[in-house]
Amino acid sequence: MPLNLPIFLTWLRIVLIPLIVGIYYLPNIICTLQNKNKIAAAIFTLAALTDWFDGFLARKLNQTSVFGAFLDPVADKLMVTATLLILVQLFRLDAAVALVIVGREIAISALREWMAHVGASERVAVNFLGKFKTVCQMIAIPMLLYYAPISILGWFAVNTRVLGAMLLYLAALLTICSMLYYMKLAWPQIRDRTSC
Repeated sequence: MPLNLPIFLTWLRIVLIPLIVGIYYLPNIICTLQNKNKIAAAIFTLAALTDWFDGFLARKLNQTSVFGAFLDPVADKLMVTATLLILVQLFRLDAAVALVIVGREIAISALREWMAHVGASERVAVNFLGKFKTVCQMIAIPMLLYYAPISILGWFAVNTRVLGAMLLYLAALLTICSMLYYMKLAWPQIRDRTSC
């Protein structure tokens, strides 16, 4: 297993997941819900930044690897799934929305693995729609973890509950659209392999 700075950052992202979950299991006498929300949102934001930074460094330092390409999406999916489950448990997200997002991740991961097995992985490479969906998720989730107004420059407040929910519903819609797009790209291979 190679170990370099990009892979270290990916492992750091995985290590941060139990911290985001665990903070909500602290007794309220030790940490109030408001403080739990702030800490969880900060940890998630840090983890999301490592997601961008590890890919940037891997390309910049020419430290891309097969293991890194495998571990990075696993870390992302673990992080998003864990936080979506927390949001459902806190009644800040409908379970159906979480199921759509997590279900799509499982389905597309399986599709990519199968396409790689048949030698056509380039047909389902990440595209703009999938990247935009990820950006919406990575902004929405810390907002829903924070779950309180954020004052900007002391005069403008952002309602993170409303904006976070809107962005996550948009992410769910983009999730469905991107899944259909990937299925359309993969369909010729699926049809050819299943018709034999």
